Amino acid sequence: MSHSSQNLFTALRAAFPADLDQVAVETATSAGEPLLYTWRDLDRASARIANLLVSLKIPEGSRIAVQVEKSVEAMLLYLATLRAGYVFLPLNTAYQSAEIEYFIGNAEPAVVVCTPGNFGWVSKIAFNAGTQHVFTLGDERTGSLLERAAHCGDVHEPAVKGADDLAAILYTSGTTGRSKGAMLTHGNLLSNAVMLKDYWGWQPDDVLIHALPIFHVHGLFVAIHGALINGSKMIWMAKFDPKAAIAAMARATVFMGVPTLYVRMLAEAALTKAAASHMRLFISGSAPLLIETFKEWQERTGHTILERYGMSETIMLTSNPYAADARHGGQVERRGATVGFPLPGVGLRVVDDAGQALPVGEIGNIQVQGPNVFQGYWRMPEKTKEEFSADEHGGRWFKTGDVGRVDERGYVSIVGRSKDLIISGGYNVYAAEIEGYSDDMPGVAESALVGVPHPDFGEVGVAVVIAKPGAKLDGEAIIAALKSQLANFKIPKRCFVATELPRNTMGKVQKNLLRDQYKNMFV
Repeated sequence: MSHSSQNLFTALRAAFPADLDQVAVETATSAGEPLLYTWRDLDRASARIANLLVSLKIPEGSRIAVQVEKSVEAMLLYLATLRAGYVFLPLNTAYQSAEIEYFIGNAEPAVVVCTPGNFGWVSKIAFNAGTQHVFTLGDERTGSLLERAAHCGDVHEPAVKGADDLAAILYTSGTTGRSKGAMLTHGNLLSNAVMLKDYWGWQPDDVLIHALPIFHVHGLFVAIHGALINGSKMIWMAKFDPKAAIAAMARATVFMGVPTLYVRMLAEAALTKAAASHMRLFISGSAPLLIETFKEWQERTGHTILERYGMSETIMLTSNPYAADARHGGQVERRGATVGFPLPGVGLRVVDDAGQALPVGEIGNIQVQGPNVFQGYWRMPEKTKEEFSADEHGGRWFKTGDVGRVDERGYVSIVGRSKDLIISGGYNVYAAEIEGYSDDMPGVAESALVGVPHPDFGEVGVAVVIAKPGAKLDGEAIIAALKSQLANFKIPKRCFVATELPRNTMGKVQKNLLRDQYKNMFV
């Protein structure tokens, strides 16, 4: 451990403005009453919660598992956990009892915080697993956590932490087997926050609209760290409301969202160039942004969305440029259907299945390295070993599981997950390529292609398409149209028209559910 603390909280606290009585977070009660938090409030409230955690006399490195609704207090609990030197473990609010039982059993947290309404069943699971302390935190500043913290002092000296000390564990979505806990250090999180502050051109007077969940990398790390390390005010939305988000643009400069949020705002007549004129930057990630959404946003607002790419295991890896990127010939163009360049300090390579580097433009497996790349998976040394590969210089590369290409200008495009690769009759079929053609067809809003077992070809593609409002689609006609554009081995064997695609809370299409739905079609 270094002599100077690398505690992420210490760095965030150092960036608070000199005038601590300025507003740091602006939100509203459920009744719509304005609710303001100053920087002093953030400092004192996080100190109280940190002091409460320390008073529990839990061991160093203890995990604090949290499954609560989004609130400013939930963010304060995150900051307090960092401040006290413990490990934050956010859990998706959609998880049910079997999932919570797995996470608590796997992570063995010393403290569990849940919503008041879930206390009965969550506390039973936690106490059965050996957790000593269960608190509640409601979305209206209620619950036993705050009641207990109110009796603690509001001054707290942050714990001294090294860059390699664990700060958070994020469980991956687990579409292939059990979820894995990605271990992120203070150094991982701080290096990414500092670099993005510069790369995305954060300004002294920036104001962020925070409209994302905070159990996920995007809302918890990228958005919160971005605002705090710049000393920027946040307009905090407990739940996303497209009308309210558009109205807030007049007082804000930065918005981060998943593609679904942009689609929902585009459906509002209030979204105009005038409404977005005060904004500096719109960022999208967590799921692919359709080129149609990218172009429509440009036309409606005059702004070009900056798309970027990251993972639970790595935080942010690549980004379209905000300003001229000297490393890439001064490129400043934000290109739709790409995730931009590897960020400064991040190494990215595209390799074949044998680990050999592929030429520019060829599709292969994306591997990355950098100070943002996680330590490994919690209590899974074998899995961790499996997911890293070495190069001839002894460098350690993380296998992202994503498939993509880098073009001659250095822009990275993600073609899909390696598990989305369909090997049909010995030929490689990339779902994203076929989806791109389907999405361009008249009347198609969106499509998904999955591989299912087939007795002759081993695997074949099945397409599911969603119609635009008022359009009528015919699966056979779509297959016929694809036949005129693509090699025969790439053509889906069946095409179904559906009303919607299954998605997780971050807007990603859950292809595992589609595979399961159609797996017995040809066998």
